[in-house]
Amino acid sequence: MKKLNKGFFEEVYRIVSKIPEGSVMTYGMIATMLGNPSAARIVGYAMNSAPLELNLPCHRVVNKEGRMAPGNIFGGEEKQRELLEKEGVIFRDNGCINMELYLFSWNA
Repeated sequence: MKKLNKGFFEEVYRIVSKIPEGSVMTYGMIATMLGNPSAARIVGYAMNSAPLELNLPCHRVVNKEGRMAPGNIFGGEEKQRELLEKEGVIFRDNGCINMELYLFSWNA
């Protein structure tokens, strides 16, 4: 994996802050946008470590299949799903987001 500079988390936060309501991005997309496609897990660590005072829409970051974050991240899968549903995101029967409908493509 390419060495991460100390501003990596800040750049992740910059991108996440621009994901509009009702849209999602993937950990891998964000890592790729930052020039390090193999750093999807590091993006996940950044989401889990995001300072509350930044008030970031971390719930809008999902995995490449449109699944919610595991465990207690963002308050748990149910909380993340609830926040996305409040923004109009509809889930498939398998619990995943239809990525073709809700994936936000943004050039950093």
